[in-house]
Amino acid sequence: MVTVTLKKIEAEEAKTFSEVRLYARKIWLAGLGAYVRVGQEGAEYVKELIKTGEQTEKKAKKVIDEQVEAANSEIDSVKDEVTKVKGRVEVQLDKIESAFDRRVARALNRIGIPSKHDVETLSAKLDELTALLERVARKQ
Repeated sequence: MVTVTLKKIEAEEAKTFSEVRLYARKIWLAGLGAYVRVGQEGAEYVKELIKTGEQTEKKAKKVIDEQVEAANSEIDSVKDEVTKVKGRVEVQLDKIESAFDRRVARALNRIGIPSKHDVETLSAKLDELTALLERVARKQ
């Protein structure tokens, strides 16, 4: 009976060992299959991600170009407006400066200080007289 029991135990152990080997092989094959499938599908997934990234980059670049163009257009219009305003301001400043110069010249003239024009006129007359005196002195 002991030998029968031992044989039954050995048979059960062999059966259990066989089942364990079978399950281990199935696990190994499942892992191998998963590895291959991830490799194949992973490559395809990466390709899809790259394609999506390229499309997104094109769209973003287009939007950025449009915004830059709009900003440049706005800057140009502001520059034009500033140039117009600057021209008007310069004209007004020229008028103010001219009026100021005339009033200062009148005030200086009232108190007896000659203007630059008066001094230049006198200087020209003095030059003429000096030249005339030199000619007269040479003749004598």
